[in-house]
Amino acid sequence: LRRGLLDVVATDHAPHTLPEKALPYSKAPSGGPLVQHSLVAMLEMARQGKIEITEVIRRMCHTPADLFRIDRRGYLREGFYADMVLVDQDSSWTVAPENILYKCGWSPFEGTTFHNRVDMTFVNGQLAYDKGKLIDSLNSMRLIFNR
Repeated sequence: LRRGLLDVVATDHAPHTLPEKALPYSKAPSGGPLVQHSLVAMLEMARQGKIEITEVIRRMCHTPADLFRIDRRGYLREGFYADMVLVDQDSSWTVAPENILYKCGWSPFEGTTFHNRVDMTFVNGQLAYDKGKLIDSLNSMRLIFNR
């Protein structure tokens, strides 16, 4: 990542169950439940000085929107949809079953302590996540790709 060999940091979020993942390699589904912890993991790398926080933002927000030509996404700019997170950068917590939001009920990060926490997530300017609670009344919209 530091050498510039990767353009994007993202997750496909494949929330397979532990019994599915325990199958022999050729039968086990690929991927894992990562979307809840991908940003805090990258911010932890920034906290440790392994990557600049501006690179985290570029690789997780700007570049994906640019590469996929997603209309008015990936930046906080006038006229863009307000997709953003509010992060407490001084909040230690450990990933445990009781704070995992995935329906599959596990995370490869279980037992990992992070020193930052996503407090709120806004999608299209609307609150979608608030301190551990998903907001069900969110009005969604389809992404537009300018291809």
